[in-house]
Amino acid sequence: MKKLISWIEIPATNMERAIRFYNQVFGLDLEILDFCEEKMACFPAGEGAISMSPGLKPSTDGVLVSLNTEDALDEKIARVEIAGGKISIPKTKIQAEDRGFFAVFIDSEGNKLGLYGD
Repeated sequence: MKKLISWIEIPATNMERAIRFYNQVFGLDLEILDFCEEKMACFPAGEGAISMSPGLKPSTDGVLVSLNTEDALDEKIARVEIAGGKISIPKTKIQAEDRGFFAVFIDSEGNKLGLYGD
């Protein structure tokens, strides 16, 4: 098995705001794809998208998806707040040896997600 997670969709109620948030935090260049009732902005490695679609609703409840940081976790945490998000769990050492750190944030749409890195 190459990877356990195949695809994730992060719900949005305002695509422009959501794309601005993720572009600013992760240094991406996401663009909106319009599929009539659904709008998406796919992540560059094909692992998921920001999605606005009937039946998808941003939430702080349910599954917690954590996103990797290519560079320092502290930098991404700072960018979350600058981009209009909120840190709900600050940078925390993972107790298992050599597993790094995590933080949890609420994005511009009200979704709870994690950050994973050093």
